[in-house]
Amino acid sequence: MNTRKKTWGGAIGNVLEWYDFAIFGFLAPIMSPLFFPDSDPMVSLIKTYGVFAGGYLMRPIGGIFFGYIGDRFGRARALQLSILMMAVPTLLIGFLPTYEQIGWLAALLLIVMRLVQGVSVGGELVASMAYLVENSPPEKRGVAGSWSLFGSVSGVLLGSLTMTLLDWLLSAEALTAWGWRVPFIGGLVIFALGVWLRRDISEGQAECGVPVDKPSNPLREVLSKMPGRVLHISSALMLFSSSFYVLFVWFPTYLTKILPVPISHADEINLAGMTLLLASIFCFGSLSDRVGYKQVVLIGTAFITLAVYPLFVFVDHGSVGAALTAVLIFAIGCGAILGPMPALLVSSFPPNVRSSAIGLSYNITLAIFGGTAPLVATWFIDRTEDLASPAIYLALLGAISFYATIKLRSI
Repeated sequence: MNTRKKTWGGAIGNVLEWYDFAIFGFLAPIMSPLFFPDSDPMVSLIKTYGVFAGGYLMRPIGGIFFGYIGDRFGRARALQLSILMMAVPTLLIGFLPTYEQIGWLAALLLIVMRLVQGVSVGGELVASMAYLVENSPPEKRGVAGSWSLFGSVSGVLLGSLTMTLLDWLLSAEALTAWGWRVPFIGGLVIFALGVWLRRDISEGQAECGVPVDKPSNPLREVLSKMPGRVLHISSALMLFSSSFYVLFVWFPTYLTKILPVPISHADEINLAGMTLLLASIFCFGSLSDRVGYKQVVLIGTAFITLAVYPLFVFVDHGSVGAALTAVLIFAIGCGAILGPMPALLVSSFPPNVRSSAIGLSYNITLAIFGGTAPLVATWFIDRTEDLASPAIYLALLGAISFYATIKLRSI
């Protein structure tokens, strides 16, 4: 298997999984009255973001399950299984009946699909990180690991492009009636590509020096010998886990549904930001190979922590230029955090329990602070009536992450 195909084989699952999670976030304002009708649109939206968060609450289970498979049977096996588990519920969501057709059962089925997807997502990104970093030379592990998050952001970007195209092609009535189903059914194209890329994916652990004598229960090994390390990494991931979802998945809703003066062209603004974020992830991943993974993550964390509140206030002025400027600045700061993070995580745990350890620490934080981020941001504004209150929340998480990252030592 050539290097290019191996790289895309490791990253393609992230494209599918984050494409789906992105379109769900983008479609939340449309899907909320279809599955959770309520006289108050804000309450309906909060319920839909609650389902979004529910998928993330299943991530630790996915991290444990796929972490065990990755440590016991290989990263490649985990990658092949996780993409299948994501594709099936994604397709089924596209065919779900709505509340008007079958009542509360529609909401229940949507929740079940999201929970299954949450299990899959909990394993895919971790397996991808470990696979890509372990199969690269030591001097290129930063840029190699960045491909996993490059794939994730590509999925979100693809979701954004899809929504922009649908908005252009369909009327609001058609999008509400049936157009929202199209992106979910379209995920089959990514799945087919993923099956082809991963069909002959090679394991490669032996050549990377991963010990042959693997523990019979990797999770028990992690919990008994390094629980403090897991909590430390979880703390370092707080801003990483929340900032992306607030600033890129939830932000279009903020611009169009929450600001008193809605900002037009929110999808195009988000598209520009995601494009710059992709380039930033790759550039900062490459930079981290020269100056250190930890150093680059610290720079990005400090930047977002200090800049997020002023930028939110700037956006609240209600102009397209302010929103575009803020999103582009966010993209650079987030890229500095995302790009080196896979290599930093892989270097933080021993190879024989790496998938389980990263899966547990990463997914605990994502479940608490990542999937809940759009819900928390919406709730904060609803309760405080302060349009910039989500920025205060991100800044607090950033301060914790910065301190935890400073204290972090590689194994």
